[in-house]
Amino acid sequence: QVQLEESGGGLVQAGGSLRLSCVVSGKDFNINTMAWYRQAPGQQRDLVASINSGSIASYGESVQGRFIVSRDYRKKMVSLQMNSLKPEDTAVYYCYADGLLQIGPGHRAMEYWGRGTQVTVSS
Repeated sequence: QVQLEESGGGLVQAGGSLRLSCVVSGKDFNINTMAWYRQAPGQQRDLVASINSGSIASYGESVQGRFIVSRDYRKKMVSLQMNSLKPEDTAVYYCYADGLLQIGPGHRAMEYWGRGTQVTVSS
């Protein structure tokens, strides 16, 4: 069974930094893209940053230049370094991973989500 577990959320003042991490557990899952999404109350879930199997990263416009996504392939981990945080960054942050799950002799494309971690930025 594949699971994603986030850590590192919390409360920080505007201008501060936080680092989120997410570890993927489970066997037979060949990860392609890992990403972070966020969802503020009453709003849709939006992409924050993603990084694919070739270490190509992309960012949402609102976090470009402030956040850095990185990946440890051996540890099956993705991290998000968040700098110069703003109150509008307050949200629940979700880890995401997609890839191929081996099922018997074949594979199936799958997507997984973590449960989310709260990030609150005070003004």
